[in-house]
Amino acid sequence: MPFRVSTDAFHLAATEAFRLLPPALLEPLDNVQIFIEEAYEPLPHEHPDTQLFGYYDGVALTERGIDEMGRLPDRIVLFKATFEQACQNWTDMVRELRITLVHEIAHHIGLDERRIHELGWG
Repeated sequence: MPFRVSTDAFHLAATEAFRLLPPALLEPLDNVQIFIEEAYEPLPHEHPDTQLFGYYDGVALTERGIDEMGRLPDRIVLFKATFEQACQNWTDMVRELRITLVHEIAHHIGLDERRIHELGWG
């Protein structure tokens, strides 16, 4: 059975998960904001049942040039409904949020999916 939470409670869970991240992972964060959306809407080329926990939208640190000043912040987007479907309780939700944040921050740092999985980061 899905574990439903209010939007405020989901924000608290995401904040708790963020606080559990190792300082060394947070140190390189540069101009990134975290957003919460209710549910993922699959793109036209995706299967309609596609579910994402989150995604990184931005320019990885390894791809940035000297002309990056003044650009909008990169974004990490988390999808509340996906976490609710996958989690049984608060502890599960915080754990899944932490895993997702590590994964998306790894993209910000410049790691690709292959390397993220090699490191065991989801």
